[in-house]
Amino acid sequence: MLKTKLSLALILFFISFSNSLLAQEKLNAFFPGKIWKDNNGVHINAHGGGIVEYKGTYYWYGEHKIEGEKGNTAQVGVHCYSSKDLYNWKDEGIALAVSDDLKSDIAKGCILERPKVVYNKKTKKFVMWFHLELLGKGYEAARAGVAVADKATGPYTFIKSYRPNAGKMPFYASGTPLTEQVNCDKPANKSDGFFCRDLPGGQMARDMTVFVDDDGKAYHIFSSEENFTLHLAELTPDYLSHTGKFIRIYVGHQTEAPALFKKDGTYYMVGSGCTGWAPNPARWFKSKSIFGPWEFMGNPCEGEKSNITYGGQSTHVLPAPGKKGEFIFMADKWEPKNAIDGRYLWLPVKFDKGDIKISWLDKWDLSIFK
Repeated sequence: MLKTKLSLALILFFISFSNSLLAQEKLNAFFPGKIWKDNNGVHINAHGGGIVEYKGTYYWYGEHKIEGEKGNTAQVGVHCYSSKDLYNWKDEGIALAVSDDLKSDIAKGCILERPKVVYNKKTKKFVMWFHLELLGKGYEAARAGVAVADKATGPYTFIKSYRPNAGKMPFYASGTPLTEQVNCDKPANKSDGFFCRDLPGGQMARDMTVFVDDDGKAYHIFSSEENFTLHLAELTPDYLSHTGKFIRIYVGHQTEAPALFKKDGTYYMVGSGCTGWAPNPARWFKSKSIFGPWEFMGNPCEGEKSNITYGGQSTHVLPAPGKKGEFIFMADKWEPKNAIDGRYLWLPVKFDKGDIKISWLDKWDLSIFK
């Protein structure tokens, strides 16, 4: 009996030791679509996420998923991880927790998606925006939620949720023909109709991102008008509200998952079509001005499975560390039947005479950027 106990103890020791070694194994490359373990040896749980860099450390925020049928609702909150090299990530815990108060906008079981954090240099606050659907309401609320923290890792304090730009009409550049401007007396199409319907109470805000320009101004980009049109809206100097100035992009075409970045004075944006959890062709846009006009440019992906974005959907485009003018495309491979198993597809963005290209790689590292 003593030998049996000793043998069992040794087996358990070696299992624990092996798991410890696996947890501490350092990565030096990206493996798109594979299980990506954190410092504890656990698959990273930060879906639909985004990354902010602060004082040499990268912070990755995303939806914390659980197993089972409740996995696509917010049962825990927004998870945060930190890294110095983008390959190896430390679990920093839950940055924004959902509330046990069922009357809270962010009550446990609500839908809280695509959290994005930006740092405000003036207020010295970290600001998190996200798409919010109220508990038990399906996707009818279509709100933007905002939270704030003093530290990158949180805890974040929820401030409010609402539909942006209530009573505000879009901004149009001087000389824009009246035929291209929304007319609520006589909506020209289905998307205009949704815009006018929601004008008094604010515009729908679903899939989203936040972008901070070189001058420190921040912008909230989100799917609106029943997902038929993207809105790009200016935020107030504290990044906590909307100023009322916004534009509509690719009117009448269902676009989700926007990810915006800037290179050499040109603004780029990658998004997707709307096919539920199923993947579809990515789409990209570019503009010389943040307020447009934005030009639709087609699918940036190349090669096999480019028609389904390699099984993923865009969530963020990250400037490559130490490589000015180089970027990393971040996408999620959703697993709606077991959301916690969702994978991450990170791929380098290539530039060719002002066009962007994304190609599949089974394995790659930052040395790809010369």
